[in-house]
Amino acid sequence: MVKKHNRYRLLHLNLGFFFAGLILSFAISGILLNHREDFNSQTYVVRSESIHADIDKSLLEQSESYGKELSKLFTQCEFRGYRLDGDELRIYYSDAFAFIDIVSGEGTIEYFQKIPVVGQMIFLHQLTKKTWVYYSDIFALALIVITLSGVLMAKGRYSIKNRGWSLILAGLIFPILILLII
Repeated sequence: MVKKHNRYRLLHLNLGFFFAGLILSFAISGILLNHREDFNSQTYVVRSESIHADIDKSLLEQSESYGKELSKLFTQCEFRGYRLDGDELRIYYSDAFAFIDIVSGEGTIEYFQKIPVVGQMIFLHQLTKKTWVYYSDIFALALIVITLSGVLMAKGRYSIKNRGWSLILAGLIFPILILLII
């Protein structure tokens, strides 16, 4: 018969190995998402081109089809939409962004690509499809089991009864304080 202590250790070990890739992926993409204001962690610019167009602002404000037709002048990338921000027109494509000053007609189109591996990890971090949500829920439950099995594994002066509870409490208080401060 396997001792209870060894069952926790085996459960902790097996779940840890099984979810190690996802834990690393979420940890790395989480760090990158924390710094998304500093740089675009999903994509990078491959090339940039100057563009010019004479744009009728009133037509742009009235009809999305005008914006779609106008966008075909610059690239063959799939049109996703546009936004008028004062005198700047921003056109969004599947693999590019265009920024055009409506007054002067001058602008730039930037083509981009996903950063290999990192772009996919971040996509997983933000994915909301039901099957992925269910898998993420299973992952969250597994993290709870990994945590509890790790806590219950420790014996002696390092056990939850001796000093473990105070460290767990400190770990819970820290995020609560951050939420209260923010």
